[in-house]
Amino acid sequence: MKRFLLLLLLITLTVSGCGGEKGANPADKYGDKLVVGIDDEYAPMGFRDAKGEIIGFDVDLAKEASKRMGVKFEFLPIDWNNKEKELESGRIDIIWNGLDITPERKEHILYSKPYMDNRQILLVKKDNNQGIRAESDLAGKSVGTQAGSNSETYVHQNEALKNTFKEFKTYRNFRDAFNELEGGAVDVLIVDELAGRYEMSKVPSKFDPIEVTIGPVTEIGIGFRKEDTALRDKVQKVFDDMIRDGTARKISEHWFQADLIKTSR
Repeated sequence: MKRFLLLLLLITLTVSGCGGEKGANPADKYGDKLVVGIDDEYAPMGFRDAKGEIIGFDVDLAKEASKRMGVKFEFLPIDWNNKEKELESGRIDIIWNGLDITPERKEHILYSKPYMDNRQILLVKKDNNQGIRAESDLAGKSVGTQAGSNSETYVHQNEALKNTFKEFKTYRNFRDAFNELEGGAVDVLIVDELAGRYEMSKVPSKFDPIEVTIGPVTEIGIGFRKEDTALRDKVQKVFDDMIRDGTARKISEHWFQADLIKTSR
């Protein structure tokens, strides 16, 4: 009898354990904390203020989402050039920082629905457009951009264009790139329009944009590990709610003085 009861107990524990495993929500496996990878020098999406605190447009969106999910989001600065590896290794759980959606990145990253459009434009020193009116006018120029950015990918995929440059430089972040442009180390930068216009708004006397779109217009999304569909869906649900109730719009208006959130997705 004792043996029978022991065997019955073992079977019950095994079945209940398997049932719990099958019914578990993968989005909850992280407990009460998720690590969000960002470039902390990519204003206005995510950057540090004068006190060293991480702030920004995407940071505010993520904080609101975390509040609604009841999960703490920890923001971890990463090397943007290694973002896919940081995600795949498990060091971070989410990338939420002006992340362009590209076919190459889709091979390694699971995306949310796009929530903003983005394009690459040119930035030069104030009153020094160097006669640049089209992409072809970059011939003979020293051109720079951020390493790991959509701009870098576009240039490397267009060898004919790249070979016309005097040189092509990449920088760890856009802050370094802006400093190099100001100092004359490069003639022109290819930058995300959102970052470029924010930088100009802070120092309008230093830079001018050139209204030339470099490469295709892209969309921005939130990135997850390929297998984390449940987590993606959970974040997507609260983000959709933020769009419907106008919270995302208010955050956009705070940072850009305009509603740049995509609503028909």
